[in-house]
Amino acid sequence: MSNLTYAIIGTGALGGFYGAKLQKAGLEVHFLLRSDYWEVKQSGLVVESKDGDFTLPRVKAYNDTTQMPPCDVVIIALKTTQNHLLPELLPPVVKDNGVVLVLQNGLGIEEEVAQIVNHSVAVIGGLSFLCANKVGPGHILHLDYGQIILGAYAQNYHPTGITAKMRQIATDLQHAGVSIELTTDLLLGRWQKLAWNIPFNGLSVILDATTDELMSNSHTCDLVKQLIKEVLLAAKSTGRVIPETFIAKMLDDTDKMQPYRTSMKIDYDLHHPLEVEAIFGNTLRKAQVSGIELPKINCIYHQLKFLDTKIRR
Repeated sequence: MSNLTYAIIGTGALGGFYGAKLQKAGLEVHFLLRSDYWEVKQSGLVVESKDGDFTLPRVKAYNDTTQMPPCDVVIIALKTTQNHLLPELLPPVVKDNGVVLVLQNGLGIEEEVAQIVNHSVAVIGGLSFLCANKVGPGHILHLDYGQIILGAYAQNYHPTGITAKMRQIATDLQHAGVSIELTTDLLLGRWQKLAWNIPFNGLSVILDATTDELMSNSHTCDLVKQLIKEVLLAAKSTGRVIPETFIAKMLDDTDKMQPYRTSMKIDYDLHHPLEVEAIFGNTLRKAQVSGIELPKINCIYHQLKFLDTKIRR
């Protein structure tokens, strides 16, 4: 285990879960919170997990990054709908020669972050496969999975090697009980994650369904497959080939998971803004550059934009 210090920007289900695991393992972790700030500052974090419940009665909680110490690793766990705040939030809390680890859904996110931080700061993308919900202030329910795939960002998503900083962070997370995989091609990993996020997040909102309901109906299961095929087509247009055998594995993994209300469905039910642009809009725009049409994804995109506009009003 290293002596790296960590900051969690966005202590929701995802940031709270991984940050709590890191602190439980003995690492120094600083948490940025908004709505839960006072409760967590006074009572800490509670994690109910399939891997074992635990409580952290005391955590380093903040509601302003200018009050946080500069940290070696800053984990962005905000919803991408809050990314307009990053130019204000990031600079005070990330050390020179530090790392920003982006644990967010969507495409092109690391590129945006790299433009905010100085050139000495490494940007790493993290693809989190986690079924967890925040069920109360500072209270996280972990249902299933938890793996993170780490990949270093380079300009234009050029594939990189496995960097020393990646290995160091991976070691800390593994020590904290998080399953880690390292990839040399972050963009390929992003497309593979989108192959799940696009069908399941989108359809869960539009059809008011959990993952098990989508998988158990032949019509929706077929639609999921068609949407994944469009993601694979878009990936190929950027030079990333994902074999069709990947579809069967993804469906099988989803079929085996605990019945799950997706993060976008939770946001919709709570009348929070939806991550439509990062997941769907950026995918469509990337494909359009290569002249690729994605009619089914485009249809879902416009439906979600309608629903998102109603929420934002």
